[in-house]
Amino acid sequence: MTEAKRNTEINQRLANLFESNVHLLEDGAAGFMNAARKPAIEAFRKQGIPDFKTENYKYTDLSKVFASENHRRVFTYEDINVNLRELFQCDVPELDTNLVMMTNGWYYSGNEQLTELPKGVVVTSLRKAAVEHPELVEKYYGKMADPEKDPLTALNTAFAQDGVFIYVPRSVVVEKPIQIIDLMRGGEDTYATQRNLVIAEENSQVKVIFCDHTLDPQDYMVNNLTEAHVGENAVVDFYNLQNQHNKAVNLNGLYIRQERNSNVLTNTLSLHGGIVRNNLNVLIDGEHAEANLFGLALTDKSQHVDNFTFVEHAHPDCQSNQLFKNVLDDKSTGGFTGRIHVGRGAHGTLAYQRNNNVLLSGTAKMNTKPQLVIDNDDVKCSHGATVGRIDEEALFYLKSRGIAEREARLMLMYAFAHEVLQEVRVDKLGERIDELVNKRLRGEVSKCHSCVMDCES
Repeated sequence: MTEAKRNTEINQRLANLFESNVHLLEDGAAGFMNAARKPAIEAFRKQGIPDFKTENYKYTDLSKVFASENHRRVFTYEDINVNLRELFQCDVPELDTNLVMMTNGWYYSGNEQLTELPKGVVVTSLRKAAVEHPELVEKYYGKMADPEKDPLTALNTAFAQDGVFIYVPRSVVVEKPIQIIDLMRGGEDTYATQRNLVIAEENSQVKVIFCDHTLDPQDYMVNNLTEAHVGENAVVDFYNLQNQHNKAVNLNGLYIRQERNSNVLTNTLSLHGGIVRNNLNVLIDGEHAEANLFGLALTDKSQHVDNFTFVEHAHPDCQSNQLFKNVLDDKSTGGFTGRIHVGRGAHGTLAYQRNNNVLLSGTAKMNTKPQLVIDNDDVKCSHGATVGRIDEEALFYLKSRGIAEREARLMLMYAFAHEVLQEVRVDKLGERIDELVNKRLRGEVSKCHSCVMDCES
C-alpha cells in the first residue's frame, strides 16, 4: 500500500468514526459545542492526518501513529473501581494545590469539592460548565483554536466531550496553584480526547499545572487541547509536566490570547513519553503584554519530542521570549519549530527565541527550525539554534579538578537544563522538578514513576 493511499484510508476511517458516533458525542453536550463538530470534521477532511509533508509537522509523522486500529474510544464516562487518590502518588507531594483529576479525558467523578478557592472562582468539568455557565463558555470556546488551521485542533473540536473549566473573575488572585492530573487508565489500548478552557479576567492571577501520566502499560494516545483567555493586566502561568510511559502518544495543544498589559509564562517539561507533540500558540492582542515560553525535553531510547511554537505580535510595545532545550540520548529524536510573526502595526516589539540541544550519543537526532517574519522596521528581534555535544573543554576542566568523568558530565547537563528550570515560579514545584531532572539525567528514572503500580510488570 502506498503512503498516500494509507493516509487516505486513515482520514476516511476517522471521518467514519465521527459519523457513526456523533449521537454519543452530542448526547448531553451543550448546543454550541455540538454546532462546532461538523464544521471541524470537514476541516479535518480537507487537511488530513499530518505527516512529514505537512509543513508544521515536518519533524513528526503522525500518520504512522493513527494507522493503528487497536485504540478504543472513550465516548462515555467510565467509572474506575479504585481510589485514584490512594493509588496515585503525585510527583510533588509537598505541593499545596487545588487538585483535580482527569481520567481518559473525562472529569473524574471522585474529585472533591475545592473549598479553598476565592469567591467567584470556578474549577469544574467543561461539560458541566457549558450547561451551568453557558454565557462564559460559549463566549470563549473555539475562539482561539481554529480547526481550519490545524488538523489535530479539528479532530479535538469534532470529538471533544469533556475537560477542565477554570474561571477567575476580575481582580481575583488565586494563591494556591490549580493542579490538573491527566491520567490514562484501562486494560486496553485507548485513545482519549480532552478539551480545557481557562478564563482569567482583567487584573486576575492564577497558576495552572498540568501533570500527564499513565497508570497502565497499554498503548495510549491523547489529544489534549487548552484554550486560554488572559484579560487586561492578568498574570497567568501554565506548567506542563509530561511523564508518561514509552508507549504513550501525547498530542498537546495550548492556545492563548493575551490582552493589554497581561503577562503569560508557559513551561513545558517533557521527562517521559513515547511520542510527544506540543503545539503552543500565543496571540499577543494588546499593548505592553509579555509572553515567556520555556521548554525542556530529556529523551532516550527511541523517544520523540517535538515542540512547535507560534507567537503573533499584533500590537505595539510587547515582548516575547522563547527558550527551548533538549538533551537527547540513545536513538531518541527531537524537533523544534519556532515561529514569530510581528505584524505591521506592532512597532516597538521585543521578540527573542532560542533553541539549544545536546546530543549524548551518535545515534540521537535533533531537527530545529527557528523562524522570524517581521512586517515592521521598528523592532528588536533575534533567533538562533544550536545542536552539539557536551563541551569537551568544560569537561576537561572539571576532570582536572578531580571530578570523575560521569559526575562531570552530569554537572554539565544539569547546568545546561537549569536555565529552563529556574523559570518555574512555584517554589515547591521548582524544587521537585530539579530533583526529577537530576534523577532523570542519572538514569535513576527509567520509566514513569508517578504511581505505586509497576506498569512494566
